[in-house]
Amino acid sequence: MITVMPSLITSWGRRSAALGAVVTAAALAAPTLAVTTAPPASAAPVRAEPPVQRLDPAGAGLRAADVPLPAGRRTVETATPFAMVGVTWADDGTERAVRVRTRADDGWSPWRDLERIGDGPDRRTRERSARVAATDLAWVGTADAVRVDVAGTRPEDLTLVLIAPDGAQVATAPRALARDTRNPWSPKPTMRGREQWGADPALRSGAARYNSTIQQVHVHHTVNSNTYARDDVPGLLRGIYRYHTQNLGWSDIGYNFLVDRFGRTWVGRAGGPRKPVLGAHTLGFNSTSTGVAVIGSFEDARPRRNVVSALVRLSAWKLHRYDRKPRGRVSVTSYGSDRYPEGARPRLPTIDGHRDTNQTACPGAMLYAELPTIRRRAAARIARW
Repeated sequence: MITVMPSLITSWGRRSAALGAVVTAAALAAPTLAVTTAPPASAAPVRAEPPVQRLDPAGAGLRAADVPLPAGRRTVETATPFAMVGVTWADDGTERAVRVRTRADDGWSPWRDLERIGDGPDRRTRERSARVAATDLAWVGTADAVRVDVAGTRPEDLTLVLIAPDGAQVATAPRALARDTRNPWSPKPTMRGREQWGADPALRSGAARYNSTIQQVHVHHTVNSNTYARDDVPGLLRGIYRYHTQNLGWSDIGYNFLVDRFGRTWVGRAGGPRKPVLGAHTLGFNSTSTGVAVIGSFEDARPRRNVVSALVRLSAWKLHRYDRKPRGRVSVTSYGSDRYPEGARPRLPTIDGHRDTNQTACPGAMLYAELPTIRRRAAARIARW
């Protein structure tokens, strides 16, 4: 419900003076996120703002705002900070370049491009919605205003998604599972479950579905900042979960697993990490694979050694029980992507990058360059067991 709160309508000058009191998004405790929209920024100060919107919490440990951006409006201010930004619109088949800049207490950031999201459910599944186009959800740190720029024809239903994790820490120390000596498989790596990052079951829709086999591991990056703190990760995962389910209409978070920059592995999609859960991570190639996303952006930054090691352990564990060769290639059937039409059977690396199946830069040039090492080390790990 939208409620007008005159006490929150201030002049641009008074809002600027209040920026020094902004607290980090991780420490927010207010139950709602108040949002104001302003006309495009100009040299003259803005003397008045439209009414304030009050929005309800958006699942466990989150507040969120879905703000329409009609033509002529591109600046949104918030009464309390946010940390994640995405943009959605009705999918009319038109490619659009979207960029944003955000404001913190030290001023406006440079413009950053938001790549159109290339993840998603396969088109044959009930989960797939062809009506929604979106950018990746970007982690921007603490900010209280954002500007959006769209190149080309601007969609009438352009919507800005702002998410503010509240910093609730539900994660506990994981319990490392001992290797089952009754089977010859590579051991299960230490990982944190959904309950440890606070996945709200109310945001899911439908039961988990399963593949008949696993032929591949697809490696992604989430295009977030590489400077998040350890305690940011549970809220960051909750934000991705909310975006995938409530804004994109997917049944659950798209990735089967996620690895943070500290080398910790997190269970993403529900259904059981040991099982071949059908994900929504690699459009056209979900039905015979598992998908793992590294939280960060690796086009220019090299992943840490502990991140590479986490990908090695996870890949070996998932592929060994299906007798897949990490350094090999497999023929897989496409269910339709922007690189391979439905019915195509490309021969792809068993461990590949998202760019091998879709027209995307994911998982970034620097992480993609690590894939030969990951394949070699995963094969060696399997050989040891």
